[in-house]
Amino acid sequence: MTSIDVFYQGEGIREIAHFEANPDQTFAAIKIAIIEKHGLDKETLIYLEDRDEPMDERSLIGDRAGQSAIKAHLHRCRHVAVAITFNGETVHHRFGPSTTVERVKTWVAEKKFGMTPQEAGEHVLQIAGTKDRPDPGTHLGTIASCPACKVAFDLVPNERING
Repeated sequence: MTSIDVFYQGEGIREIAHFEANPDQTFAAIKIAIIEKHGLDKETLIYLEDRDEPMDERSLIGDRAGQSAIKAHLHRCRHVAVAITFNGETVHHRFGPSTTVERVKTWVAEKKFGMTPQEAGEHVLQIAGTKDRPDPGTHLGTIASCPACKVAFDLVPNERING
């Protein structure tokens, strides 16, 4: 393996960005390079996608690469407080900033609002008070900023075009 693709999002980095790393580089080295590239705060932590805890920065990239790629997130918040409203009921939960919108939607729709997977598939998360419906692969930390570290969503039916 000559290099590993690191795809990442982060605080203030909503679009997926790319970094090429050597398998023997540490997460600390990758974090520093990305911080410098984007002008992020030095207190930023690095997470693997859908993980609630930051990475041990001494770990080697090559030890964590699946299919020769890593999906990461950089953020100052350790957790994002999420509020999701559906049919007048609001559920609150904390997730890691690298948690995808899809994971949050599936969790709330099926576990908290009792939807079947099919019913959940017909709904999306929309940022409360807006018409913004983040892509399912969007990390929560791209929506929430520090120091607030929170975001509110409405669980709404996905618009279908008949025709």
